[in-house]
Amino acid sequence: MSPRTAVELAAAVRSGSVRAGDVVEEYLARIDAREGDVHAFNLVTADAARERAASIDRRVASGDDPGPLAGVVVALKDNLCTRGIPTTCSSRILEGWRPPYDATVVERLAAAGAVVLGKTNLDEFAMGSSTENSAFGPTRNPHDLSRVPGGSSGGSAAAVAADFATVSLGSDTGGSIRQPAALCGVVGVKPTYGAVSRYGLVAFASSLDQIGPFTHTVEDSALLLEVIGGHDERDSTSIPKPALSLRSELGRGVEGLRIGRIADLPAGADPDVLARLDAAFDALAARGATIVDVTVPAFTYGLTAYYLVAPAEASSNLARYDGVRFGLRVDAADTNSMYSATRAAGFGDEVKRRIMIGTYALSAGYYDAYYGKALKIRRLIANDFESAYRDADVLLTPASPTVAFPFGAKGDNPLAMYLCDIYTIPTNLVGHPAMSVPFGTGEHGLPVGVQVLAPTLGEPVMFRVAAALEAAQRESQARSGGAA
Repeated sequence: MSPRTAVELAAAVRSGSVRAGDVVEEYLARIDAREGDVHAFNLVTADAARERAASIDRRVASGDDPGPLAGVVVALKDNLCTRGIPTTCSSRILEGWRPPYDATVVERLAAAGAVVLGKTNLDEFAMGSSTENSAFGPTRNPHDLSRVPGGSSGGSAAAVAADFATVSLGSDTGGSIRQPAALCGVVGVKPTYGAVSRYGLVAFASSLDQIGPFTHTVEDSALLLEVIGGHDERDSTSIPKPALSLRSELGRGVEGLRIGRIADLPAGADPDVLARLDAAFDALAARGATIVDVTVPAFTYGLTAYYLVAPAEASSNLARYDGVRFGLRVDAADTNSMYSATRAAGFGDEVKRRIMIGTYALSAGYYDAYYGKALKIRRLIANDFESAYRDADVLLTPASPTVAFPFGAKGDNPLAMYLCDIYTIPTNLVGHPAMSVPFGTGEHGLPVGVQVLAPTLGEPVMFRVAAALEAAQRESQARSGGAA
């Protein structure tokens, strides 16, 4: 069997001890065996992956180095543009659309030697926390097929958790990488806004969206960010700096670091999740970190601000899907009727709900009362985080308030579903980095993720803390004979 981590696999392929073609066949065999149960993918590009692997093996045989991700099998969330390959956002309205270009992150993966194996399922247009909103059916959690994998990047999280891909990419607008990472027991990272190019990411909320990795290990996430990060002139919000150096930080430990415990963190997390968070604080303290109490008073308003800002931006971004330039078109007697018929048939209920909320919030007479106030709250949250980071180097919170929940448990109550992102949304509003690290199990033996938050471009220290948590968890598992 090929190495499971991207770092090990790339080293083996680059040395010639493992063939990329054999690796691809291993992953395709796993997909054939379990994909019918999990449904992580909207599309598996098996033939293209085989051709790509063969080209990598030829380069290795000729003495070339394919790159730091040589032969690493990657799954892409189906809202990342791939030239000539369907990109659906798990929506009927993009039926048949094949982008004429690759997203920047897709280009950078290719340049690093990665092999793309397919496009993963998601909540339609990345709007959801369970991957139940896909037009193509739900993705199931590999740990328990009766439960959700989280969302909106549930397919990408499940693909890694099920070993259908070495790593994957998702997008995070309000927690859509970190929450499914927690529920599926993998590492998930939302970088600093602007640290990874959004060019070629189909927009949901442009001031919030960010692309990041799902991996089995913290080191693999660091490697992925080093590959896909850095300035891109095609993205006007891209930070004009090279990608951060992260792998070199992983072994530095946490001695002397200040780990912030948010004293006024909003209630709502289950006891089993809070117990794992407490254990994470204890583990870091045992490694020499100092635990400090901080306050972020406006944290509790993040959810309400987000559900005005994000739908408002979605209302604007999704206006382009009108039956003229993209995908689905439902013919009607006149142009306005065609617009209405196309959108009614093409968008699902959750997308329609958010478009209507956003359009209402931006309408004359309501802009100042709703959207304007949400922007002010966004500023207050940023100010409160800035104050907290004067006293702490990073903060810890739950990544998700619960472990993976059963299908249908929250679908009839949108607010209950929205509360799944209560701990992840504030960092999107302020553009800071954050990541979920698997840290044991909770109720029903299901994974729990601890979220590490850091200030803008604070990824190096964030990864130091994440690596320490990962090491602590491995030591705990070794002492207990493999149990979490």
